[in-house]
Amino acid sequence: MNTTEPIRDVSKLGIPKTLILGLQHLFAMFGATILVPILVNNYFEGQGLSVQVTLFFAGVGTLLFHFCSKLKVPAFLGSSFAFLGGFHTVANLNTGIFKNMTMGEKLPYACGGIVVAGILYIILALIIRAVGIKKVMKFLPPVVTGPIIICIGLSLAPSAISNASTNWPLALIALTVVIVFNIWGKGIFKILPILMGVVISYGCALVFNALGMTNADGSAILNFEPVASAAWVGLPDFFICKFNISAILVMAPIAIATMMEHIGDMSAISATVGEDFISNPGLHRTLIGDGLATSLSAFFGGPANTTYGENTGVLELSKVYDPKVIRLAAVYAIVLSFIPKMADIIGTMPSAIVGGISFMLYGMISAIGIRNVVENHVDFTHSRNLIIAAVILVCGLGFSGGLTFTVGSTEITLTSLAIAAIAGIALNAIIPGRDYEYGSPEPYRFDKEGI
Repeated sequence: MNTTEPIRDVSKLGIPKTLILGLQHLFAMFGATILVPILVNNYFEGQGLSVQVTLFFAGVGTLLFHFCSKLKVPAFLGSSFAFLGGFHTVANLNTGIFKNMTMGEKLPYACGGIVVAGILYIILALIIRAVGIKKVMKFLPPVVTGPIIICIGLSLAPSAISNASTNWPLALIALTVVIVFNIWGKGIFKILPILMGVVISYGCALVFNALGMTNADGSAILNFEPVASAAWVGLPDFFICKFNISAILVMAPIAIATMMEHIGDMSAISATVGEDFISNPGLHRTLIGDGLATSLSAFFGGPANTTYGENTGVLELSKVYDPKVIRLAAVYAIVLSFIPKMADIIGTMPSAIVGGISFMLYGMISAIGIRNVVENHVDFTHSRNLIIAAVILVCGLGFSGGLTFTVGSTEITLTSLAIAAIAGIALNAIIPGRDYEYGSPEPYRFDKEGI
């Protein structure tokens, strides 16, 4: 088999190779997915989200998303970072009913706000279903979605550098292995560059640790203490969310940002796979899947879910586009959620390895955005297109801390990607001379009446 050609039916590879491909997607999403509950636990002084619950609903949410999208879209849903600011705000609420609450008592209200945010996804999906995808896509041409995809990758770049800087030798080993297997790998190894990068660099980490080497800050490369104390089998620590208008007003508006990111991610996956998932199965279906997954997770004590750029990078590197592989990774995540010891073993993966592999994954996402612009023949001699792309790139990369404003007594933070999306959509609607028609054999046409 010529592995340089995309593989759209994984059954051709056989069961053993398919199982390994699913494992590769699990490793790609694992580090970022469990990082969200770890950070939220810091906000809530150790009484925050459970890693096991997070893994369970990453898997269940992914399967629900696939069901809603007719099993067609190869997307994995992991923990959303966009709601971290909301969690921090709720943790610091100290008025009204929150005045005498413990951190653990506040957490269900934060989750209740996320349930409402997920419902907003469904409302937008119904609007799209009612007015039609062509009318919606007039506001989302490649000159808007392409630069947003570029920003998705580049905005993650500092995270890759931060993780890699904890141990540069280990990070460079991981990156080198990924490049070598992707370029010179043969057979099954060519479509498993991420997994090989994880396995080989982790083996090096074991050797470095045994030799007494440490990370840049002097900490141990590997720490197995949590593994020793963890049980082999255990139920995730589910709880039911609660609702309060103050918490809802903190969490729900964040959906504005995440819905824009969802559209960018769907554009990225479509560009990667070479299929228009925004039309078929339809953006309304993917939004419903994402919204239901988010609301279901939060209702039982998990974080918001979102389509993961890391796994889009894996699709681009492996050229295996069959959604069944993603669903297999989702099943792995569910199984892991009931095995605390195994989850902790994977959790020992040094952040430097995650950083080294992220060099490739995050860069691939931005490269997909560039390809989206090029393949759709976006005309940058047309000043209108140049202005829109320029503003999106500056907003997406310049507002690194987001933009926070107050509505009434509630602070709302828009992420940099949300600001970029809103700015791009607004400029595309306002500036005359639109030269894009969705669904046309030649979607871009130069409009001489434009700027």
